[in-house]
Amino acid sequence: MTKRLKLAASAVLALVGVLFLLDWLFPLPPAPRYSPIVLAADGSVLHAFLNPTQKWRMKTELAEITPALQQAIINKEDRYFRYHLGVNPVAIMQAAGRNMFRKGRTTGASTITMQVARLLEPKERTFGNKLKEMLRAMQLEAHYSKAEILQLYLNLVPYGGNIEGVKSAAQLYFQQPPDYLSLAQTVTLAIIPNQPRVLVLGKNNALILAERNRWLRQFQQQHLFPDQDIADALAEPLDAQRHAAPTLAPHLARRLVTQFPTQPIIRSTLRRSPQANAEDLTRNYVRRLHELGISQAAVLVVNNRTRAVEAYVGSADFQDAASAGQVDGVRAIRSPGSTLKPFLYALAVDRGIVTPKLKLPDVPTNFSGFRPENFDKSCAGEVTVERALTYSLNIPAVRVLAEVGVPTFTDKLRAASFKSVAKAAPQLGLSTILGGCGATLEELTGLYAALADGGRWRALRLVAPSASTSPPDPLSKREGAPDMHQITSAKKSTVQTGAPSLLERGSGGEVLAARLVSPAAAFLITDILAQRTRPDLPMGYQNSRHLPKIAWKTGTSYGRRDAWSIGYNHDYTIGVWVGNFSGQGSPALTGADVASPLLFDLFNSLAYNSPNRWATPPATLDFRLVCAETGLVPGEHCPNQLIDYYLPGTSSARRCEHQKEALISADGAISYCRACVPEAGFKRQLFLNPLPEVLAFREAQGLPASRLPAHNPACRLVRNADEGTGAALVITSPLDHAEYVLNRGEKQQMLLSCAAGSEVRQVFWYVNDRFLRAAAATERVFFRPPSGTVKISCADDHGRNVDIELQVVEM
Repeated sequence: MTKRLKLAASAVLALVGVLFLLDWLFPLPPAPRYSPIVLAADGSVLHAFLNPTQKWRMKTELAEITPALQQAIINKEDRYFRYHLGVNPVAIMQAAGRNMFRKGRTTGASTITMQVARLLEPKERTFGNKLKEMLRAMQLEAHYSKAEILQLYLNLVPYGGNIEGVKSAAQLYFQQPPDYLSLAQTVTLAIIPNQPRVLVLGKNNALILAERNRWLRQFQQQHLFPDQDIADALAEPLDAQRHAAPTLAPHLARRLVTQFPTQPIIRSTLRRSPQANAEDLTRNYVRRLHELGISQAAVLVVNNRTRAVEAYVGSADFQDAASAGQVDGVRAIRSPGSTLKPFLYALAVDRGIVTPKLKLPDVPTNFSGFRPENFDKSCAGEVTVERALTYSLNIPAVRVLAEVGVPTFTDKLRAASFKSVAKAAPQLGLSTILGGCGATLEELTGLYAALADGGRWRALRLVAPSASTSPPDPLSKREGAPDMHQITSAKKSTVQTGAPSLLERGSGGEVLAARLVSPAAAFLITDILAQRTRPDLPMGYQNSRHLPKIAWKTGTSYGRRDAWSIGYNHDYTIGVWVGNFSGQGSPALTGADVASPLLFDLFNSLAYNSPNRWATPPATLDFRLVCAETGLVPGEHCPNQLIDYYLPGTSSARRCEHQKEALISADGAISYCRACVPEAGFKRQLFLNPLPEVLAFREAQGLPASRLPAHNPACRLVRNADEGTGAALVITSPLDHAEYVLNRGEKQQMLLSCAAGSEVRQVFWYVNDRFLRAAAATERVFFRPPSGTVKISCADDHGRNVDIELQVVEM
């Protein structure tokens, strides 16, 4: 007996070994090649693509196979599907008998599993091939569950033409996924695969209706479904027609399919309704701009709480080849214009450099050879920070960037994943703040979302969390294909960067989150950008009830090639770019006039009913009195004061000195120092004490600008250090370390000018350490320079001096 048991066990082991060997020698066919589809956040299909064989074969997930669909398919195709091992011997014998004795309908006794084997490897219908199907069916049953085999069947069954799979049929004929179908629609799709060339939806609906109702009555006899459900299904008309595949969000769909080439189903973060609205609004809006020479626009809508992108419009019309509609404007690198200014001022707030009411010089300024101009070519002399930002003035912004430092600014942009800035950072200068760098709509919108979230930047999400991704296809599990969780998951790490913020990085080194600015700075900038009294408010919106409650900033690139408008409220951040992908400019192309109207339309459409919540001041902010003339802490001569925000312990506590008391003669002709003031015959008088460049600007513009009278010529004592201090002397022309090329034949001359304090009456010019002449502080002096290296020196009547060097070449 023991010997027999051993022989039997050996035989079983040998059989198992043979089966494993056969399974290894004849592996299962590869997984079907599905049509890539991109889903919305709610699971509906946004965009579908043909598979590589030009078929519509959308993958049906297990969750989409409803009990009604399972029962209809199993009862119609293979009643004993749940019990056999791939082959039904009873059905085979019955079919053989009918076929042999010509009794009844000729059948092949194919189970659902055998049909899957045939659909995976189509062959001619011969006895040999039928035997192979049986063997392959048993192999499938050994590898997969019944649910997985049924899923494969429903993904492969034909529906005529190039449509395969129940999901493709449901989407293209009924415009909804399988789990949303009614019982009548479900049974309709269950009966077609047996005769896909005859039962063609949209062409033979009457024939299909009759066949559907026949099966419904048969199911009623089997008590497969409730009688009321059957009655409702019988009464339901059949008016199915073939529809085009969904094509929403074409740019994002192609981006995701390229990023995840092995995934048949990609779950995006987009919401169908906002996406459709954004596409319609953008398309219709750009149509009205065509006569202005403007052909394209791009839009990005971000949920501030989750950083999920809820609408993604890469161009006004993807099919518009003449305007390069297939270019993705969300990722196109463009000049950002003035859109980076809010972030710069936020950094300056955190460094104690500015507060909202602080006044900045707005005068023509030379920054080491860089002479920025405001958009309207004018200057105001001095402006508050909030006015400089709302009016998008260039000169104050460049001044603030010079004080913050270009490397500090670009490092923060690099932390916010500005790829072009990170690449070009060593070459970037002060023009960066005016659009002298590259940025994308995606990067800028993410930056503004950080302002809406109290200064915390997080990477934008285009794909839904991996936990909601469907399991891989049964046949792909054996091939080691990564699922969406493997692709999108990133191991987070926290890295200290030296800045006051932390960076969270993914396993690949990419930045996932960063603290860019403090909540206090973000609030102050948001409060300024929410002001409605500003020049970039579009025409007709001044008293409009439809103006959304948002903070926003516009931008226009050099040459009017790009128009930007980016805004945010508590819930959403929306970025808008308008222009031409060719780079061609247009006189009408400005952020205020062209981009902001679309931004407002989008907010009113997508977030019209959002709660009117707004930012509240963080506890780190406080109020203080400042001088109304300068925005600094009031000094002893500051009668006009107002309230301003500040960061205790951070904001500058410098006291205002916009007026200085001077001792002057009774007739106002001369001034005295404390060493030479007479015992009588003098008076105390306040004089304005602006910055030298502001004073020079006011005098050049013919505006009131008082200077101290000349110092007492009879004074023979050296002034104290406190008497000799004052504003620095600056040579404004020519430029330091510049090269000038002069035409020898035209005998060209060079301009000498300087900016000096209000106490300076006279300056003295030197060329190569040789005295040239004396001049008034505001006088413009011309001279003919020698060739080669030239040293220019200027000294004032208070003992201050400054030197510069330049190169002169005569041609």
